[in-house]
Amino acid sequence: MKKILLDTNAYSNYLRGDENVLSALSEANIVYMSIFVLGELYSGFKNGTKESWNKENLHSFIKKPTVNIIDATIETSIIFAEIKNSLKISESPIPINDVWIAAHAFEMSSVLITFDSHFKNIPGIRLWDYIR
Repeated sequence: MKKILLDTNAYSNYLRGDENVLSALSEANIVYMSIFVLGELYSGFKNGTKESWNKENLHSFIKKPTVNIIDATIETSIIFAEIKNSLKISESPIPINDVWIAAHAFEMSSVLITFDSHFKNIPGIRLWDYIR
């Protein structure tokens, strides 16, 4: 079973028709959307000129049968702490929301679909092949 978690920029690229993201979505049995990714998306919608259109598209996307929204749990926070500590020790911090998103990727045993190379600083995270 192939499980993926979409990062914010991967969802944005999906809307632009990125063939690699579309391929990852078509091959996945389960597509996870982190509550933290949703927060970033809604924040971006507020700052844009197409808020209603973006919300409608997102709501249609998350209604798909393969898409699952992940809420934060105690397990998420334990994994978050481990990742954040590891990054602090290695002196390679990343944005705090991305630590939460990485924690969800670990928690769900999924491949993270992202274009942010700083996720490579997290030991053991599973990233797709198209990361820069």
